[in-house]
Amino acid sequence: MGLFGKGKGGGLMNVIRCDEQDYLVWKWRPEGQDVNSTSRENAIRYGSTLHIKDGEMCVFVYKQKDGTLQDYIVGPYEDTIKTANFPVLTNIVGAAFGGESPFQAEIYFFNLQSNNQIKFAIPYFDIADPRFLDFTVPVAVRGSITFNLTDIKQFIKLNRLTDFTLEQFSNQIKSVVAKYTKSFVTNCPIEQGISVLQIERKITEISDMLQQKLSSQLSDDFGINLKRLDIDAIEVDKESEDYQEFLHVTKEQQKIQAEQIGRRANIDTDIYAEQGHLAVESQYIQAHAINQQTKVLEAAANNLGQMGAMNMGDGGGMGMNPAGMMMGMAMGGAMGGQMANMMNGMNQVQQPVSQPQMPSQQMAPPPPNTVAYMMSVNGQQYGPYNMQQLQQMVQSGQLTPQSYLWKQGMANWEMAGNIQELATLFGAVPPPSPNMPPMPPSM
Repeated sequence: MGLFGKGKGGGLMNVIRCDEQDYLVWKWRPEGQDVNSTSRENAIRYGSTLHIKDGEMCVFVYKQKDGTLQDYIVGPYEDTIKTANFPVLTNIVGAAFGGESPFQAEIYFFNLQSNNQIKFAIPYFDIADPRFLDFTVPVAVRGSITFNLTDIKQFIKLNRLTDFTLEQFSNQIKSVVAKYTKSFVTNCPIEQGISVLQIERKITEISDMLQQKLSSQLSDDFGINLKRLDIDAIEVDKESEDYQEFLHVTKEQQKIQAEQIGRRANIDTDIYAEQGHLAVESQYIQAHAINQQTKVLEAAANNLGQMGAMNMGDGGGMGMNPAGMMMGMAMGGAMGGQMANMMNGMNQVQQPVSQPQMPSQQMAPPPPNTVAYMMSVNGQQYGPYNMQQLQQMVQSGQLTPQSYLWKQGMANWEMAGNIQELATLFGAVPPPSPNMPPMPPSM
């Protein structure tokens, strides 16, 4: 990229223009004048021709007693230097000169269109993993920045243009970019939680974050607009002893974590297995108890038929024994209630017990004029039962005054003995027969 070139002119008046193809900043000089030869290189005649292409800006710098002043002319422009586009020059020269006397000015052309790229490389430096701060790994970084000029006034303010060279300017920028990049990459694993083993895969994210930090810095220090920062590579020195030691420590840590996870999984499995074993064992015990009770009741039931023929002290041989029959009926009622409890318990063992429904949740009532009571036994509801069925349940002992019943129209469940409609059921047992012999004396 050319920075400075020779000016071209002809006759008494100057033709001021930039013919460079690739440049960032270019200083114009009258034809035949070398750099910093005499003050004549800054002697410009009022009325000279000025040519500025599209995408260029030309700046006239005047050094006065009260400081440096500038005129900024943005292309495209082609005219003589005598118009209102040069307000500072008009005040300096005045109309008395008539374009014959020269004035002192440095003329710079700035390229506003081109993007300028600077590559940078940072040799190996150490970074630490957030998990193992005592172990560092050497890494190297390569990348580039792309910038352009947008604020010419800021650029002129921050840079000495008289002896400006692109090489020196690039070296200054590379030094700043390398310093900030090294600092950011060093702290990035800890601040961003990125493992050193994964840092090469995070180049895009690191480039974007670093660009945000450098944009304002390069604008404030050099007056340039940072368009892109691209990290091409973050290279880990995998042949170094530090990396090999770090890799060994990482693998050992992963092995320990895997063993801990395995132990926790085994503990959970044992707990689940023990819970399942206890549940099965509990069901087995309950089922075994029911089987034992069933056997006892079966034996008792087999003896019920003999009780009617038992001689209860009347000395009458094997005839019908009313007392034995009554006792058998009483025992049968008790056995029926016990069998009902056993069946209910069996249901609880083999399947989940459904919660009793509230009266408002019951099924649709039976047809009108039919008594239909629901019965609650151990939290389970049964029915509906009509009066005849309830009578049979009273006789078998399944329904007692303390049993809870409900029917459509009742606000709550009620004990059977408190329901007036059922009072006759519990008083319907016939009185003893006149022919029944007296009860035997107690032993």
